[in-house]
Amino acid sequence: VADTVRTSLGPKGMDKMIQDPKGEVIISNDGATILAQMKLSHPTAKMMAELSKAQDVEAGDGTTSVVVIAGALLGAAERLLSKGIHPQMITESFLMAAEKAEEVLTNMSIPVDLGNREQLLQSAMTSLNSKVVSQNAELLGPIAVDAVLKVIDAKT
Repeated sequence: VADTVRTSLGPKGMDKMIQDPKGEVIISNDGATILAQMKLSHPTAKMMAELSKAQDVEAGDGTTSVVVIAGALLGAAERLLSKGIHPQMITESFLMAAEKAEEVLTNMSIPVDLGNREQLLQSAMTSLNSKVVSQNAELLGPIAVDAVLKVIDAKT
């Protein structure tokens, strides 16, 4: 499953052409769409599709990335299991790695200043450039920033 969506990731990601049983064709590079169209029977594959759906509900983005990362973690776990490492040790190690990753990301993060419109525009443009609307990012970026600034309470 991860290998199927991996090639659709990033700015040079390829679209997938999917034909359903009725003969209708869908072309997409969105991980959630691709996974929704696949007829999955393996429990782990179904779990990966559910993971993608949960990511879409929670963040509205990153559906492909979360499946690719989960696939890489499952592959690493499989290699460790084949070396005789106990599943509990693998789980504990993954949890320690997650804590360390969170620490590193927190240390390298830059707080967002809601009073700095230029920084907000840069963030919006970066986000929009990875979407299908990237050719309109310069138009949509300021609209998105202005909309957020109108509804947010900067004090909280």
